Amino acid sequence: MTAWDIALTVLIGIWVFVPALLPNPAAVLFGGGRPIDSGRTWNGKRILGDGKTWRGFFGGGFAGVAIGLIQIGIAYLIGSSDLWGFGPFWSNVGILFTLSFGAVLGDMGGSLIKRRMGKERGAEVPILDQYDFLIGAFLLTALFYPNWIYSTYIGGWSILALVVLLLVTYILHRVVNIIGYKAGVKNEPW
Repeated sequence: MTAWDIALTVLIGIWVFVPALLPNPAAVLFGGGRPIDSGRTWNGKRILGDGKTWRGFFGGGFAGVAIGLIQIGIAYLIGSSDLWGFGPFWSNVGILFTLSFGAVLGDMGGSLIKRRMGKERGAEVPILDQYDFLIGAFLLTALFYPNWIYSTYIGGWSILALVVLLLVTYILHRVVNIIGYKAGVKNEPW
């Protein structure tokens, strides 16, 4: 494999993960309204908190799917209809759904863990805050498309795509949250 092939593998690994990168910032924009946990508690602590709403969940998830559909359209325009690796259009859409909704489910899982730890909404928990959505996206996608996860992020040189994705995710998470904080959309910069 040439250096160009390795670089292309890494770039594609980041490009195809965009539908999982967008849902959580989009959920902040679409959020508000009824909390998913409806104010219920578990051992005296909120299950998820007021920050996890149905509008944010569906708005964020479908925003990820929408950007993925645009990416599929771009791939068709440049002649690479099999960018997600499963050829048929509907299989690619399935991957978009698992990446997008896996990301918001992972973020909800992170909130659940934070509430169990006794952390209040907005409290910083390093590593968990940066990677909960990524773990959720990978787990849900691996459940339905394990071969895609393996071929895109684990097998051979594609492991570099995963390593770069982890670094890019950390940096993007910090930058996007700082921008959201300065724009007044988020209450804290993490």
